[in-house]
Amino acid sequence: MEQDQPTNQLKAASLGIADIVFFVVAAAAPLGATLGAGPAVFSMVGSGAPTLYLLAAGVLLLFAIGFAAMSRYIVSAGGFAELVKRGLGIRAGHAAAGVALLAYVCMLIGIYAQFAAFGADTIKEFTAVAIDWRLLAIAAVLLTGVLGYMDIDLSAKVLGVLMVLEVLILFIFDVAVLIKTDFHTSTLQVFALSTLRGPIMFAFSCFVGFESTTIYGEEARNPQRTIPWATYIAIGLIGLFYTLTMWCLSLAYSGQDVQHEATANPITFVFSANTQFVGEWSTQLMQILVLTSVFAVLLSFHNALCRYLFALARGRFLPARLSKIHRRHGSPFVASVVLTFCCAAILAGFMLRNADPVQVIFMWMVALGTLGVLVLQTLGAVGVIGFFSRIHERPVWQGVVAPVLGALGLLAVVIVAVTNFGALSGSTEGISTRLPWLVLIAALIGVLNGFLRRGTNNTNNEMLGQSQSN
Repeated sequence: MEQDQPTNQLKAASLGIADIVFFVVAAAAPLGATLGAGPAVFSMVGSGAPTLYLLAAGVLLLFAIGFAAMSRYIVSAGGFAELVKRGLGIRAGHAAAGVALLAYVCMLIGIYAQFAAFGADTIKEFTAVAIDWRLLAIAAVLLTGVLGYMDIDLSAKVLGVLMVLEVLILFIFDVAVLIKTDFHTSTLQVFALSTLRGPIMFAFSCFVGFESTTIYGEEARNPQRTIPWATYIAIGLIGLFYTLTMWCLSLAYSGQDVQHEATANPITFVFSANTQFVGEWSTQLMQILVLTSVFAVLLSFHNALCRYLFALARGRFLPARLSKIHRRHGSPFVASVVLTFCCAAILAGFMLRNADPVQVIFMWMVALGTLGVLVLQTLGAVGVIGFFSRIHERPVWQGVVAPVLGALGLLAVVIVAVTNFGALSGSTEGISTRLPWLVLIAALIGVLNGFLRRGTNNTNNEMLGQSQSN
């Protein structure tokens, strides 16, 4: 193995706006989210589903206005943990760090199980060969770890290809529906606000990952410009794409009870509509691309979490060894290796207990991870308000009004997610109902860890990670 770089710096100027947008949109998994969350949203809100996604995009854009403005002052791989620290203080930053680690690890574990289960079913359907999902899960962990170890340019290229393919197959469906249906007569009914009465948390869960734009700040070209633009473009693209696709699904089921269809046939809800309007060949391709979509999510979250670990280790919140940078690849390779082994170990624990890969591992872990990210986003919104309250040139719209509205919207979604966690996790009884407490526990552990390690933080003034400030 080649020697580490003498400085703990990521590979600068290696990512452009398009590269970061690929990471963020890939984390949102347009195809995977459409097949998974889409039927759930339709089953609860019926034809109001498109408006729900549009509303979620609006709330997140309000938050992103302040988030993007703050990113012009702070560039760090510490992500939201660093932004919260700068806005609300070091203890709040440590709490956010604890929540971030819990959220992203849970998302990774759950999505590894989803990928393995989907993969095993797809292979069996196309080849009649039965493969244990456990083998696919371990293979996915190792492959993701290798790509995370390598130059981030490679991950960006892989994500770019996978994202284009999954977006293209859904775009073909959207165009086919618009051509073959009379969408003019359905527009006002679909987007009527009176149809909104349901689980907005499902719509917000489809945007998880956009906050990772700031994580790549140290590797971005001209980060003060790249990060804000990447944030706006990512949220805008995700929001418009989900809204369009949900609207087209509603049109595809016009004349039928779309809410009943989504409830009765959640697995085939999207496939059936696609077969009708595009063809069987497209549905078969979609079944394969859903695997690449989920793998793109894994790669995106793995890279994001590696940079969290790197930044927190550089700030002595975690063991310093995790801040090592590969000499040739410029990647946080030690963090990638450690994360790979941790994910493998946690998955092995579930496997030893014969946990169902979808109903238990995926549903429970992604529900907890989504709640953690929502809490993190809410803390970030409040952190933006706190940051701009202390600087002289405070922009009223970017520094006060927009982030306040965004924070209130996100707080409302967090409350809904906590009170309806059973719907999000797919289980309304047993140990899964206590999982939300882990978010609070993670925050407290983060604060305690920061307090215990404060003596080693003197070299960087208790920073969660080095950052550039303007």
